[in-house]
Amino acid sequence: MGKEKSHISIVVIGHVDSGKSTTTGHLIYKCGGIDKRTIEKFEKEAAEMGKGSFKYAWVLDKLKAERERGITIDIALWKFETEKYSELVAKVDRRSAKKLEDNPKFLKSGDAGNILIVPSKPLCVESFSEYPPLGRFAVRDMKQTVAVGVIKAVTKKAPTSGKVTKSAQKCEGKKK
Repeated sequence: MGKEKSHISIVVIGHVDSGKSTTTGHLIYKCGGIDKRTIEKFEKEAAEMGKGSFKYAWVLDKLKAERERGITIDIALWKFETEKYSELVAKVDRRSAKKLEDNPKFLKSGDAGNILIVPSKPLCVESFSEYPPLGRFAVRDMKQTVAVGVIKAVTKKAPTSGKVTKSAQKCEGKKK
C-alpha cells in the first residue's frame, strides 16, 4: 500500500486588489493543478480583452462579469493533488509563533502553521512591507507571489543538475 497523501485546505484572505486570485491561480498552476495549455488559453483571452496579467486569476474567476471587471465576485473552490507539497510541519500561535502542535492533520480558519516548501526551481525572497499583518516576506517566482509569511529557515541544496546562470556563478565567486 502506498503512502497516504496529506490533505490540506487553504483559505486566502487579503485586501481588495492585493492579488489573491492571481496568487492562488499561480500556485494551482505551479503545483500542477491546471495544465500549461489552459493557462496559455487564458493568457490569449486576457490579452484580447486588454487584461494580459489576469491569466492566473482566471483559473478561479469563471464568471463573465469577473473577467470583464477584473474583480472576483463569487467564491471559488479548487481541489487538486500534487507531489510538490511536502509537509505541514507545525501549528503555531499566530501572535507569539510558539509551537502548539507537531505535524497537525489540518489547520482551520484563524490558525497559523509552518509548512515545508520544496521548490522545483529557484525562487526569489523579498521584503514584504505593504501589508504587514500578512507577514514579513514574500516568496516570488517570475513576478508572481507564491507564498507570504515569515521565513524561518532556508536550506540550500547542492546543485545536482541543471544550468547555473552567470549571475549565480558571479554570486558564488564573491562568497569565496
